[in-house]
Amino acid sequence: MTDKRAAKSASVAPGQPVLLSGGNPQIPKGEGDAPVQAYIAAMPGWKSALGRRLDALIVRAVPGVHKAVKWNSPFYGVEGQGWFLSFHCFTRYVKVAFFRGASLSPIPPGASKHPATRYLDIHENDALDEAQFLDWVRQASELPGERM
Repeated sequence: MTDKRAAKSASVAPGQPVLLSGGNPQIPKGEGDAPVQAYIAAMPGWKSALGRRLDALIVRAVPGVHKAVKWNSPFYGVEGQGWFLSFHCFTRYVKVAFFRGASLSPIPPGASKHPATRYLDIHENDALDEAQFLDWVRQASELPGERM
């Protein structure tokens, strides 16, 4: 084990996930609600409450939504149709990715290198427009999802 890894491991309480760059929780890949809830619980500080709020809104907009953790991020999709949304912790914000966001109306504000993807960055003191977020989630869930 490298000195850097040893130092990181020593600073994490037993059974607690390692926080990667930007405070993103390192959660093992897994399907279903349990790994997503583990990710959300491990989100640092104010981000955990935001994660719970986003998860609840997504479930409200798409009852029976399929959930998983992949690449240290929660993913949301429609069973058999692929993934439509994910989010990820960064140092100062949480980035929500709409994989077919360029097809949403209005288009979410953040551009991506991938022309179909659009982002919504949420900072600690930002007001989340829940009605708009719910509408984007509903729209996104009705589009063909990403196969990952």
